[in-house]
Amino acid sequence: MFKKFDEKEDITGATQLKSSVQKGIRKKLLENFPHIEPYLEDILPKKENFKLIKCKDHVELLADHTGVVRFMKTRNTDFVPTLRTLHKYPFLLPHQQVDKGAIKFILNGSAIMCPGLTSPGAKLTATVPKDAVVAIMAEGKEHALAIGQMLMSSEEIQSVNKGYGVENIHYLNDGLWHLAEKSIN
Repeated sequence: MFKKFDEKEDITGATQLKSSVQKGIRKKLLENFPHIEPYLEDILPKKENFKLIKCKDHVELLADHTGVVRFMKTRNTDFVPTLRTLHKYPFLLPHQQVDKGAIKFILNGSAIMCPGLTSPGAKLTATVPKDAVVAIMAEGKEHALAIGQMLMSSEEIQSVNKGYGVENIHYLNDGLWHLAEKSIN
């Protein structure tokens, strides 16, 4: 999704959000990620304003008061953390682990195949439903290498073991990764 994301071409506008809208977004984040409550003040402080950055293809980015992108929203998802946010707070999303052979493909933006999630070295978290957003971990690595959306439930991936299991939304070194490392003003 963010493979060829370019700050100059893909961002269509940024707006400072009113406090009532910010409050609604914080509430929605707490509903979607109940474990974030003790950390939400660090991520998006109440005393500071944050921005909503609109992009092409119905993508929205949420940047904190310093301009660092913290969350993203696509056409098919609610706000989900960016990889940089996920690396600081890894408990926000359920984890699916791929084997070492899948790493180079995922880092090129490919969807995650079912065999990459069920082979030796992979760990498939049970009871994750279809359309859930998950962190993609790699065998032998500490941090997530991608964020994806389940195309099948965990049980379906285990039983079918063919085709695409997870759509790759955001991965290390894609356009959003590079955008998130600098602040947007």
